[in-house]
Amino acid sequence: MQQHYSTKMKPLGGYLELQNEKGLDFYPDMLRLNTARNAFEYILKIRKYRSIFLPYFTCQVLMEPIRKLGISYQFYTINEHLDPVLDFELEPGACFLYTNYFGIKQDTVIGLSKKFKALIIDNSQAFFSEPIAGLDTFYSCRKFFGVPDGAYLYTECPTRLKLERDVSFDRFAHLIKSIDLGIEQGYANFQENEKKLSNNPIRRMSLLTERLLTGVDYKECRYRRNANFMYLHDFLLDYNDYVFDASFVNGPMSYPLLTTSTELRQKLLEKRIYVATYWPNVLEWTTPKMYENYLTRHLLALPIDHRYNHSDMKRMLNALKQLL
Repeated sequence: MQQHYSTKMKPLGGYLELQNEKGLDFYPDMLRLNTARNAFEYILKIRKYRSIFLPYFTCQVLMEPIRKLGISYQFYTINEHLDPVLDFELEPGACFLYTNYFGIKQDTVIGLSKKFKALIIDNSQAFFSEPIAGLDTFYSCRKFFGVPDGAYLYTECPTRLKLERDVSFDRFAHLIKSIDLGIEQGYANFQENEKKLSNNPIRRMSLLTERLLTGVDYKECRYRRNANFMYLHDFLLDYNDYVFDASFVNGPMSYPLLTTSTELRQKLLEKRIYVATYWPNVLEWTTPKMYENYLTRHLLALPIDHRYNHSDMKRMLNALKQLL
């Protein structure tokens, strides 16, 4: 009689798989999901919020779950410290979203946690900022590490959604191509991947992304980000119109440099220094007189991640010295 073996049984033999060192998750007790926007949607669903206040200064992808769920929304403004202007009150069924900008606004998060219960923290730019007890908080993995997707969600709400597992093998081209051909050659694939992540259902994090994240040296990544951040800050402090306390940086996403110039971004691009715009959609949501509009046009999020050392930061500073 022919025996039938379960597909769940570990196969023996065959070709060798992609190999990477297995370590530990940075957030082993959190929910692992496929994208940060879906982690946000997860919160909105389980909390059953009916309305939300969110900042003008944020990424448009956060509107996906809001529109999908039919939740009413209002935008709020931020001040020159990137703190919310609290000129509104939360009614029953409403929540408040705040972004930990560039990973350096943890003090503001702590302050808001004492004022609001229905508070959601967007830590997409603050992977290493641990959540505050009781605060729904979500994280983006691909903003900090070489993975195609992935998000973490911290929530104390006992309700859980039943989810299928995501797959990521078809979102990998830009990461592989960057190794073989360079990061510029993979940019078109990166843009394609961004489109693939739009309007996806909430799913559990893929096995591929999970495996890759266990191979990250988180201690080294955090150290390098802190060191690069402070290296830039020591020089740029006197040139930066954005004043902030850098005493307790904790693996920030980038270094925020605010100047009156609107030409620096293009001039850095010509020197192969790529600086993302946060966020183009803000220009559509705001008027030219609004501070958020000014930030989008003038603020440079300088790269400081684990790929770079002090010699790379020195090169960037030398380029800026010629322009500031």
